[in-house]
Amino acid sequence: MYPEIHLGPVTLQSFGLMLGLAFIASGALAQRFLVEEGKPADWAYEMVFAALVGGLVGARLWSVIEHWDTAKDDLLGSLFSGTGLVFYGGAIGGAVAVGLWAWRRGVFGPRMFDIAAPSLAIGYAVGRIGCQLAGDGDYGKPWNGPWAMAYPKGTVPTTVPVHPTPVYETLTMLLVTWFLWRMRHRVPAGGLFALWLLLAGTERFLVEFLRRNERVAAGLTVAQFISLAMIAGGAVWLAVLRNARTARAPAAVRT
Repeated sequence: MYPEIHLGPVTLQSFGLMLGLAFIASGALAQRFLVEEGKPADWAYEMVFAALVGGLVGARLWSVIEHWDTAKDDLLGSLFSGTGLVFYGGAIGGAVAVGLWAWRRGVFGPRMFDIAAPSLAIGYAVGRIGCQLAGDGDYGKPWNGPWAMAYPKGTVPTTVPVHPTPVYETLTMLLVTWFLWRMRHRVPAGGLFALWLLLAGTERFLVEFLRRNERVAAGLTVAQFISLAMIAGGAVWLAVLRNARTARAPAAVRT
């Protein structure tokens, strides 16, 4: 594990480095998509900056709320801590910030959500590389399988071989990114984001069975309940789009 990377007198945090690369990768995809949609390429940098600020604020607030029993004793310290960032808080915060940016630009709508979908997928994939390098505790349960590994030098160390769940998530979300990119011109407006909800929710729901997170009800974790909401939202959205397309088809034939 490499929680820190030393370049001469400079020490870089591997998680922070990969977080930066995640936003660069997200911005590159968003920029290309925006150009294809006839929008200014530099809007991608505005979107990514909004997502970065909103994501960090959301992740930090979610973590504080989730660990309120300990955070309330040092609220400011918890708010400005560099650890404990929570993906779903970041996703919500980033979505709100990008939504506000899109509204300000006058382009708030389903196609803007579609533009964000592949960027969200690749950003998550690259971010999980940071979790793997840092060994920050996002690894899975003890396991003696052929590719099990320990994290003795991680920021949350363990000498027990476990499931390297960050690797699973990176590989899966890279495939999701590829699929969403291939489908970007093959689905109606809003469909790509609905697919992201469905696929990202399914990925996180399944990987949680291998992770160490606490079960809160019905044998499921908080992340799994949120994942189920994402899956349901994506499925309903796709069904609505399909029904709308079916309803338009006979009308087109009659004319």
